[in-house]
Amino acid sequence: MTSVLDIPEETMSLRVVGALRDEIVSMALKPGDVISESDIAARYGVSRQPVREAFIRLAQQGLLLIRPKRATVVKKISPEGVRQSRFIRESIEVEVVRRVAGNPGADAAAILDELIADQERASSAADSRRFHQLDELFHRTLARLAGVEYAWQLIDDHKMQLDRVRFMTLGVSSAQVAIGEHKIIAAKIANGDVAGAEAAMRAHLGRAEILLTQTINDFPDYFE
Repeated sequence: MTSVLDIPEETMSLRVVGALRDEIVSMALKPGDVISESDIAARYGVSRQPVREAFIRLAQQGLLLIRPKRATVVKKISPEGVRQSRFIRESIEVEVVRRVAGNPGADAAAILDELIADQERASSAADSRRFHQLDELFHRTLARLAGVEYAWQLIDDHKMQLDRVRFMTLGVSSAQVAIGEHKIIAAKIANGDVAGAEAAMRAHLGRAEILLTQTINDFPDYFE
């Protein structure tokens, strides 16, 4: 059996990056929270070196503020960062959905319908975390159906600020809105309606501005 000591530090660093990013995005670690290398190292059973590397990566992604000789804190959310994340995501995903709708393939409709059904079950169970995962999977699947799954990785690398806002607004009502929009996108794809699919995706992702305004009003201390 492989022990923690046998895992390369680079691999451990990536694991810590993923775990901490999930905690920050899900608001388990809130803007302004103080974290330390020693505490995180103890929590994940690793040395401080991979944690230090993880902190640097997360700082580069705009999630942590490392202050020499002072505590490291979870950064507040940048409204401009949210808007830029949305711009990057919309620019790529509109082209993705155009490609899928232009050549959906025989199984695209069934695949998307199954994903939407899973989302409805998660929403009915009020399982916000599961719904968030399935929401991500819907969009990642569109990239796969378009033959450009790497495009989703590019989006994922730049949407952390947007994800923090989205997670704060997740609930049964917002999930139902998203599901309804996913159904429209899936229907446009099934019908080969390229222009309709593009418009539906723009409307779906454009809701981020409404969510941003809502969260700034509800949680002003969390924003820069």
